[in-house]
Amino acid sequence: MSDITTVNPATGETIETYTQIGKDEAFAKVDACHDAFSEWKLRSLDDRAQVIKGLGKALRDNKEELAQLMTREVGKLIGDSRDEVELCAAICDYTAANGPKELADEKRDPNNAGRGIVTYSPIGVIYGIQPWNFPAYQVIRYAVANLMTGNGVLLKHAANCTGSGLKIEEIFKKGGLPDGLFTVLVIDHDLSDEVIAYDKVRGVTLTGSDGAGKHIAEEAGKALKPTVLELGSNDAYMVLEDADLDKAVGICASARLYNNGQTCINGKRFIVTEKVYDEFVKKYVAKFSAVKTGDPTADGTDMGPMAREDLRKTLQDQVDQSVEKGAKIECGGAIPDGPGAFYPATVLTNVQPGQPAYDDELFGPVASVIKAKDDEDAMRIANDSRYGLGGGIMSKNVDRAIELASKHFDTGMVFINTFGVADPSMPFGGVKNSGYGREHGGFGIKEFANAKAIFVGAE
Repeated sequence: MSDITTVNPATGETIETYTQIGKDEAFAKVDACHDAFSEWKLRSLDDRAQVIKGLGKALRDNKEELAQLMTREVGKLIGDSRDEVELCAAICDYTAANGPKELADEKRDPNNAGRGIVTYSPIGVIYGIQPWNFPAYQVIRYAVANLMTGNGVLLKHAANCTGSGLKIEEIFKKGGLPDGLFTVLVIDHDLSDEVIAYDKVRGVTLTGSDGAGKHIAEEAGKALKPTVLELGSNDAYMVLEDADLDKAVGICASARLYNNGQTCINGKRFIVTEKVYDEFVKKYVAKFSAVKTGDPTADGTDMGPMAREDLRKTLQDQVDQSVEKGAKIECGGAIPDGPGAFYPATVLTNVQPGQPAYDDELFGPVASVIKAKDDEDAMRIANDSRYGLGGGIMSKNVDRAIELASKHFDTGMVFINTFGVADPSMPFGGVKNSGYGREHGGFGIKEFANAKAIFVGAE
């Protein structure tokens, strides 16, 4: 075991040091979570919903403290951190309002019995392994859904936002959640694999890279445990021939740069039809060149630092490799001097297959602009990816865009003439190497529920 030290990516200064726990203590926490679950699962759906409503209030009551901590740990703009806590509270509100209806027993008419009942039973302790880019939202997204289901919840958070994970645990206790029902494990990756195998863990959910997803799926598969995986992507935003170009430039800039360019459903590949390509690139580069990078707590800052210096180095390596293979830097593209993990808003053109900027996920403020012959070619390029989380369509013909989205775009989510991160009422998740399973929209509360069939004889 080793200590975890968190660092402010805007200044390079140490924030806090945490001691990782060993196997015996970790398994004792899992046991305690299971014991809490054994009582929680017997609470009525309405009772659970009332507690979850209280969690939303507790998040709002502690919004500023949590937001400031998130910004210190991962460099998010402070306004975005506040918005993130509000989104988390809204998830609690939505789940409390809709969970009891989603999980209510269903009546069926089986041929071999007098009547049938489908009941959604909780299965036990669910283990969540979460990343740093949304230190609160990533946790709330799976935790609240599973608490509504009646499950217990474990969290292994990313090391660099350990404090945020522990703060959420504290806030949940203030909000009235029973002790042990939501438990943070400050552990390393090797012990994490043992937690997956532990018999009192019944399901595993991960948000992370496709490489991490393959590892977690393999470990869970060995133990025959269900998983939900929300993995990376290189989402394509198509700018079709009839797009409102000024609107498209603004949306595509937000889609790439939101959260300092570190979001799984950020737009990453911008596929622009030949007819409007030159004008789009000119306006897009001007937009990126004007971005002010600096202190994420200051007014007027457009973009903060990346979350860690090693992540910035990886991004620079991907840019360099893409340029070596023919990509052209239109703006940005180099690590600046000075403290902090800052990286400039960057636009790459002449992006082609075989380059990281085309094939892989660039998790930072780098946009890959790709020229398409026409709308049909743009759709082909958009789907030419091993990923399939989200994507976008910029077009004045909304009906046609909806048809493309529903019948042709091979992703889990599509944004037409807009960019968004998540909404509690809509399903969230992807296909292909972007993972499987869904969260939000009522879907997440059934991912780790036992849809149990009860047959009742004629009465």
